Amino acid sequence: MAHSSRKMRLTARHVAHVQPLDVTEDMPEPPEGMHAATEDDHRTTIARLMADIEDPGEIWIFAYGSLIWKPACDFVEMRTGTIRGWHRAFCLGWNNRWRGSDENPGLMLALDRGGACKGVAYRLPPDRVEESLIKLFEREMAWLPSAFPPRWVKVRSGDHTMTALTFCIDRNSGRYVSGLSEDQVADVLARASGSRGSMAEYLFATVGHLEEMGIHDPHLWRLQHLVAERIEAAYEADR
Repeated sequence: MAHSSRKMRLTARHVAHVQPLDVTEDMPEPPEGMHAATEDDHRTTIARLMADIEDPGEIWIFAYGSLIWKPACDFVEMRTGTIRGWHRAFCLGWNNRWRGSDENPGLMLALDRGGACKGVAYRLPPDRVEESLIKLFEREMAWLPSAFPPRWVKVRSGDHTMTALTFCIDRNSGRYVSGLSEDQVADVLARASGSRGSMAEYLFATVGHLEEMGIHDPHLWRLQHLVAERIEAAYEADR
């Protein structure tokens, strides 16, 4: 596995300044207009998705954000790869529960239309596909209707192309955020934190793991520098 020689400006020291002390995996109540998904909901989604593919025995998921550093389920193979027509963006908002609050809501990563995205593809255990997908959906689609529903994409990895499930923003969901400058996104990421941790931690872990895998995302790289600057200015100016 490749390792980057680039040194991130954003460090664990920065994260510690904004990381809440009471991080928990407990599920908060869903926002108004949404409901907690049931296992039956997830089985219905799985059945719909499986009807669209030829080989239900070889299922891949494409990770572009936190699934890279915290997979939701077991896997038997991992490949880096690229999808076309989608790019990772902090476009899923506004998060006032997991990694944000009413005072400082957060922005989460999702795939948005256009460009390309290099990430990680995981192949699920063939004998535990449904079980694995339920675990994945319990994490990524705990509330319905989802603002970033799963869909099939083509992932190119070397000379191999596989079909994989990933999560793409629904621009009509009401949670789609666009038009922000990098400075504005950095302002959000430097301040927001919630029950699952801070946005600074989320960015730090995502960029760090991408770099370890030899994947350099220029946009996220600039953001981690800008977020570190803002945290230093807010917490370390008098040192």
